[in-house]
Amino acid sequence: MLKDFFLKEVEKGVNEAIKAGTLGQMGINDNYTLIVEKPKNADFGDFAINVSSLARAAKIAPPMIANAIVEKLSKDNYTVSVVGGFINFKVSDSLLADTIEEILDKKENYGRGDGKDSEKILLEYVSANPTGPFHIGHGRWAAMGSALANLLKFYGHEVYQEFYINDAGSQIQKLGNSLKIRIQQELGENVDFPTDEIERKNFYPGDYLIPVAKKFLEEKPEVDVHTCDIQILCDYAKAEMEACQRKLLEGFRVHFDKFYSELDLHKSGKVEKRYKELMDKGYLYEQDGAMWFKSTQYGDDQDRVIKKADGSNTYLTADIAYHADKFDRGFDRLIDIWGADHHGYIPRVKASLEALGYNPDKLEVLLGQLVNLLIDGNEVRMGKRKNMVTLDDLIEEVGVDATRYWMEMRNIDMTLDFDIELAKRSTDENPVFYVQYAYARVCSILRNAVREKVNPETGEKSPAPMTQDELDNLINHFDKNLILKTTDTAKTLILKLEEFKSVISLSAQNRTVYTICRYVQELAQEFHSFYNSNRVISDDKELMKARLGLVEAIRITLKNALDILAVSAPERM
Repeated sequence: MLKDFFLKEVEKGVNEAIKAGTLGQMGINDNYTLIVEKPKNADFGDFAINVSSLARAAKIAPPMIANAIVEKLSKDNYTVSVVGGFINFKVSDSLLADTIEEILDKKENYGRGDGKDSEKILLEYVSANPTGPFHIGHGRWAAMGSALANLLKFYGHEVYQEFYINDAGSQIQKLGNSLKIRIQQELGENVDFPTDEIERKNFYPGDYLIPVAKKFLEEKPEVDVHTCDIQILCDYAKAEMEACQRKLLEGFRVHFDKFYSELDLHKSGKVEKRYKELMDKGYLYEQDGAMWFKSTQYGDDQDRVIKKADGSNTYLTADIAYHADKFDRGFDRLIDIWGADHHGYIPRVKASLEALGYNPDKLEVLLGQLVNLLIDGNEVRMGKRKNMVTLDDLIEEVGVDATRYWMEMRNIDMTLDFDIELAKRSTDENPVFYVQYAYARVCSILRNAVREKVNPETGEKSPAPMTQDELDNLINHFDKNLILKTTDTAKTLILKLEEFKSVISLSAQNRTVYTICRYVQELAQEFHSFYNSNRVISDDKELMKARLGLVEAIRITLKNALDILAVSAPERM
């Protein structure tokens, strides 16, 4: 990465200047932090490092510090200048050519991490109750989680994706009772859900259970819903909802390695095992008939109930066992994606892990804001079950690509305004269309390079600029000296291509996906600008070869980024 290259150059220059005694009072053991940035004025250079922060230790003016460092730089493949406390670098054409050569050589591995700091990560997200269709918020966690998994894998981590099925609470009983009413309605009986608001909360009155009721009557005509064990209806409804959710996730390009059942967790005895372990270690006490966990000993703002007075467990009890089980399965790091309303839940889970002897710092929780859905500029209110706009509805309206991209293009801690009409639009204002069109245009250029030209007026044909074999040979055995023919017009574009490596690294380290979206939009913009100013297919064959190599490098980089986002890269639009 060029940013790392110049940072290391300056760090070596600092050490050499200290040894030469030209960096004032600064010593070899003095700590400092330098950041590589882009100059606000492009005439100054391609990269810049402000060394003014060294003045505290050096006790000399920033320009003197910068000049002392510059004297010790190799200046191989770059030029350097000093403006105040800034050291500015201009990249040589040779380094630009190296970038294109690297992309064409590594292809789908361009930007991929080396795995030196690889961890075995368990990423848990979505984890919705199996009581109904996914709402729009679930869609955001699904898109963000799966893209983050792709990113972390691309960076070099071993990533395992898990969906925690919340199937052990009273909500499953409510689901079974709700299905019973829908079945009775299908049988023609005059029954309905309670109208009283409090009583109605014990049911799921959404229409989505109507087709489930019809299917139940077809598959199990022998079952009398009036006399049968309600558990039969609970199990059937849960299985149907889980199947519906899994089918939607698969179509949304979200693939989990495991669906982990909370009910199975309880049946395994692991919940009671962890409860007993906390008890034996003296972390529990009784108050008002309930058992409390001394979570304040580990930074929580108050102690927490983990077993109610009636003997039933709280949600926290199962979560303690679940997260401990994650570590017991050999994962180095746990990453959870939760809604922002779970912020206060983090300290108590971390406290429990520490009490059980695990490192709480190995649990990361990404808190996500929800989605505001806009239709014609008006916000759509999304209820939890009744008359809600589901993820399925949204995908059907705008497609998988647009839904995923829009869900991913804002930081997870920001509320997302999803504009349905804009997401469907085939214009530059729609970011996913803008990026995909850039990819399709790149593919069109490569096709035209090996296609006969036809005069639309006369029908006269002229030979293709080159054969497919020539194009393949050009790409697979690219002479980096060729790119020197177009670096003057494509420098900004090539630097943007080189930036992909640092974007991947920082995005993986910061657990951000929106930065990949922002990158592909900027790359698309640079490409469209280059395309509008330069002919790729031309009579100058050497120049054409150089630009075709550049175009293929753009195609590879866009494809790698879109694959991380799980957004398709169409060759024609």
